[in-house]
Amino acid sequence: MKTLLENIRGGILGVAVGDALGVPYEFLDRDQMDKKPAKDMIGYGTHNQPEGTWSDDSSLTFCLMESLCKGYDLFDIASKFCAWFYENLWTPRGLVFDIGITTKDALYQFKRGMTPDLCGGLDEYSNGNGSLMRILPLVYYLKDESDINIRYDIIKKVSSITHGHLRSVFSCFIYVEYALLLLQNRDKFEAFEVIKRPILDFAIQNDFNPKEITLFSRILEEDISKQNRFDIQGSGYVLKSLEAAFWCLLTSTSYEESVLKAINLGEDTDTTAAITGGLSGLYYGYESIPETWKFQLARFDDIEGLIERFNKSLL
Repeated sequence: MKTLLENIRGGILGVAVGDALGVPYEFLDRDQMDKKPAKDMIGYGTHNQPEGTWSDDSSLTFCLMESLCKGYDLFDIASKFCAWFYENLWTPRGLVFDIGITTKDALYQFKRGMTPDLCGGLDEYSNGNGSLMRILPLVYYLKDESDINIRYDIIKKVSSITHGHLRSVFSCFIYVEYALLLLQNRDKFEAFEVIKRPILDFAIQNDFNPKEITLFSRILEEDISKQNRFDIQGSGYVLKSLEAAFWCLLTSTSYEESVLKAINLGEDTDTTAAITGGLSGLYYGYESIPETWKFQLARFDDIEGLIERFNKSLL
């Protein structure tokens, strides 16, 4: 049985390592990745950053953790996000080099005085993966919360700081509910089956738009692991990111295999690998992440310090 600290280290380092592995390949398509697949941590590439450099995915994950160390305060979370973008808080090398349009717009609205959970885009076209990529810390914060309604409300509000549409919120909800079972040391296939019915029932009880919920059928009603690789996309669209994360985890047998598989889908390589890496690191554990990858991470000691502070705040 892993300790809470070990579970936090596995999941959070899983996000950051997956992110850093994918940064050099961002925007390359699948054909390009198939010709020269990702195999190891490299530098430069798309964003011209040294090896071990993580992106906004990890930065915002760390900001959320930093805020949760003091308890749940939506205004403080949004303030930390703004401090990242405007003041370079939790950047790997002192500079923001990547941000999604929806996230940028939302942080601007918050800075102008809007209520945090009303800042995120609400239209159908504001469904990038920008809240899903940073949601993992809520798994640890909500580990002892038995009321699904409270869990959903917190996940919804934290997502809605940048992404308020039901599709984004529901994606985060599914991800967290699944990860909570992994935190309980459940088998990854068993956990995937266990979450389906309660989540569908919850959606019905809360009168969620049936057309929206139907979009999640490949996750909640089918077996995503049986999908062909060419039917899985590494795009920045939140639903496809969620499908890809489940597929990469369920069709792999190690952390390393799952995140490389995520990157080699092409497109939004860093985020697909970060989202996959969070689940995979939580499931397989900190020790499963190759040491050379972990220790190449920018600000590794700072990340470890944050993980320890976060763990203490939850005890």
